[in-house]
Amino acid sequence: MKTLFPFFFFLLIFTNVNSQIYIPKFDLQGHRGARGLKPENTLPGFLLALDTGVTTLEMDLAVTKDKQLVLSHEPWMAATICLKADNSAISAKEEKKFNIFKMTYEEVSRFDCGSKGNSKFPEQEKLKTTKPLLKDVIIAVEDHIKNFTQYEVDYNIEIKSSPDGDNKFHPVPEEFSDLVYALIDEYLPWDRVVIQSFDFRVLKYWHEKHPEVRLAVLVENNRSVNANLTALGFNPSIYSPFFQLLNKDDIQYLKQKKIRVIPWTVNEVADIKKMREWGVDGLITDYPNRAAQLGLGIKRPKP
Repeated sequence: MKTLFPFFFFLLIFTNVNSQIYIPKFDLQGHRGARGLKPENTLPGFLLALDTGVTTLEMDLAVTKDKQLVLSHEPWMAATICLKADNSAISAKEEKKFNIFKMTYEEVSRFDCGSKGNSKFPEQEKLKTTKPLLKDVIIAVEDHIKNFTQYEVDYNIEIKSSPDGDNKFHPVPEEFSDLVYALIDEYLPWDRVVIQSFDFRVLKYWHEKHPEVRLAVLVENNRSVNANLTALGFNPSIYSPFFQLLNKDDIQYLKQKKIRVIPWTVNEVADIKKMREWGVDGLITDYPNRAAQLGLGIKRPKP
């Protein structure tokens, strides 16, 4: 695939000489796009994140019955954010019946996952939107970069899987991963992609089959950093824990191993400041606008 790299490289040189666009080393990642401001894992959310100045778009994947890669945090239609095709509500008891792995993408696209909003994010705009295909997101993002924001971002793509969900809510890790690799290889250069997962099986498979791809281990357990790395069996490019599990010693230990530290999901201004002061290499946030107000992310001249 043709990329914007030559143009981006020019931008970097232009930046250094004329100080028009500041591109930081700190990696500001928009969680599910910009979940605090727009419906999660949707085109409007990703485009807003680009306009806000993120350096990476973070997103989640599910697989449909017809083997399409669709953006969704849950492998079903979550009652908290989605409505049925007839605009009726989905109850918590029935949500798992709307299993994305058992539906074609045409069926998935009938659900509205934006109009209901999200009660946890009162600033989130309510708008009618569907769960998009990964390929459509990439096409739209690359077009927006080319025609508007004029700088390239990375894609941090999470493969959502677990042993209990194999062949029930998603393919086994090998099949899931192969679908992801084939699509990304068609649309993006690998130097702009990170594959992340909580599922160590996924990361081990990628490490063995595609050692050139950057990997991020997602962590929400209370085990030590060393215990998690030992269980993983190799040093990933990125260690990405829930931010409240981090401490300064962990960060220094990981830096000594040349592993970048990018915690999730850091939303409050005080926590964003603390993580930055502790020396993390980036952070994942639902509110990239708050981080931008603190001077993080891409800075572009005003029109």
